[in-house]
Amino acid sequence: QVQLVESGGGLVQAGGSLRLSCAASGSIFSINAMGWYRQAPGKQRELVAAITSGGSTNYADSVKGRFTISRDNAKNTVYLQMNSLKPEDTAVYYCNAYGSSWSNLKLGDYWGQGTQVTVSS
Repeated sequence: QVQLVESGGGLVQAGGSLRLSCAASGSIFSINAMGWYRQAPGKQRELVAAITSGGSTNYADSVKGRFTISRDNAKNTVYLQMNSLKPEDTAVYYCNAYGSSWSNLKLGDYWGQGTQVTVSS
């Protein structure tokens, strides 16, 4: 199995910054893309940003220019630098990895437990 552990959430004022980290561990065979999703109360989970093992990135329009995703392949860790935060960024942020484990070589999605980000106005 692959486990994802997130850290870095918290409470910040509008205009502030936070950095989320997510480390993958376990019987990892391969990790292709890694990314961050978020879910606000009463809303569906949405993609925030994703990055491939080759470094290609994809961002939601709402965070372009404010958030930066990066990845350390050697550490199986993905980061999300969030700047110029807005109250509408408030949500639970989930780390995602698309890969496979030694016990199940079939590619699939793995999820972290989520970390709360709250932006006050």
